[in-house]
Amino acid sequence: MNTWNVVDDVVMGGVSSGKMRLTKSGTALFSGSVSTENYGGFSSVRHRTSVKEVKEYSNLVLRVKGDGKRYQIRVKASRFHYHSYISYFETTSDWQTITIPLKEMYPTFRGMKLTMDNFDFDTITEIALLIGNKRNENFALEIDKIYLN
Repeated sequence: MNTWNVVDDVVMGGVSSGKMRLTKSGTALFSGSVSTENYGGFSSVRHRTSVKEVKEYSNLVLRVKGDGKRYQIRVKASRFHYHSYISYFETTSDWQTITIPLKEMYPTFRGMKLTMDNFDFDTITEIALLIGNKRNENFALEIDKIYLN
């Protein structure tokens, strides 16, 4: 779990608070609270990895159990990119397997959609989860696994 880093809106003066921990059952739990105070409104957790070859894969797959809220999955193709490629997913209180086509992930920077092509790279160097629904809320997302297929 120490390879996942929390990045909250405190980097820009906000007061949201997230954490990532290992559960007794061996899953990861990303939880906390999002606050829109001080122009904040997001919490995220990211994992920078060595270069992962993805040219043989079409989808990013998540097995998660949530809280009925909307989350964002983010990837970076290069550690030098300032932008991420994102997709949203809705959660339920049951375990779900969510399949996200890589080619449908679109580029954003600081919440703004960029006029660039969707994800079309051979590598991923970072993966992240983010919640930022423009409201004050507590959140809890349990992650069993994230993989490519």
